[in-house]
Amino acid sequence: MKNPIVVIGIGEMSGVFTRGLLRAGYPLFPITREMDISEVAQQLTQPEMVLVAVGETDLDPVLEQLPESWKSKVALLQNELLPGDWQKHHLIEPTVISVWFEKKKGQDFKVLVPSPIIGPKADILKTALETLSIPSWVVKDYNEMLFELVRKNLYILTTNIAGLEVGGNVDSLWHDNRELALKVMDDVLTIQNHLTAQEHDRERLIEAMVEAINGVLTHNCMGRSAPARLSRALQYAQKNSLQVNELERIAAQQGNG
Repeated sequence: MKNPIVVIGIGEMSGVFTRGLLRAGYPLFPITREMDISEVAQQLTQPEMVLVAVGETDLDPVLEQLPESWKSKVALLQNELLPGDWQKHHLIEPTVISVWFEKKKGQDFKVLVPSPIIGPKADILKTALETLSIPSWVVKDYNEMLFELVRKNLYILTTNIAGLEVGGNVDSLWHDNRELALKVMDDVLTIQNHLTAQEHDRERLIEAMVEAINGVLTHNCMGRSAPARLSRALQYAQKNSLQVNELERIAAQQGNG
C-alpha cells in the first residue's frame, strides 16, 4: 500500500487533485481549518507528500505550522506564488505546480494550457492529473519554473485588474483593449521584477501570456478576487516606491485610490 498523502485545504482546486490522487492509488488524509497540523504530524510522521492547497492569503500561516519532517515533502499550487514565498519558511526546492486549469463551484475543471510542475514529487502530481486527462509537464529547473510562475502571475493579475475597468473575457481584453492590457501588464511586471530581484524577458512573457489567452478565449477577466489582487499589488508598489501609474489610475477609478 502506498504511503498516504496529506492534503491541507479542502476547496474546489484541492478537490480536483484529490480525485486524481485517489485514482492514482494514494490514500489521503485531509486537514481542515479546524484541525491542528502538529497533532496530525504526530500520527503521520512520513507522508508521501503534503499538498498545501489553501488560498494564497492563507499560505504563510500554514507553512509556519509545518513540522520539519514534512518540509521536504511539500507541494504548492497557489496563485501569485514566487520563490520568496517558500524560501522564507526554509523550504528547499519544494514541489511546485503552476495550475493552468480552473475549477468553479458546480462546474468541472476547464484547462487553459498544460500546467508546469517541478520538484521531488512532480511525478506524483503529473500522474494524478493524467488520470483526469489534465495535461501537465515537468520543468527542467527552478529558473525555468520561475518564468512559468511569473507568466501565471502576469496572466492572473493583468486580466483581473484590467477586467475591473472593462469586464468581459480575455478575448475582448486582448483584441479590443490591448493597450490597457499592456499597460497593466507592464506595471505588474515591474512588481514581479522587484519581488524576484531580476528582470524578466517582457516579449517572451507576452508571447507566453497570449498562448494562455488563446487557450480559452471565453475565460472571464474579472473574478471576485480582483479588487483584493489590485489592493495587494498597490500596497507592495507603494511600500517599495515602485511606479505603477496604470494600477493607481484604475484603483482611483474604482474608488480605492
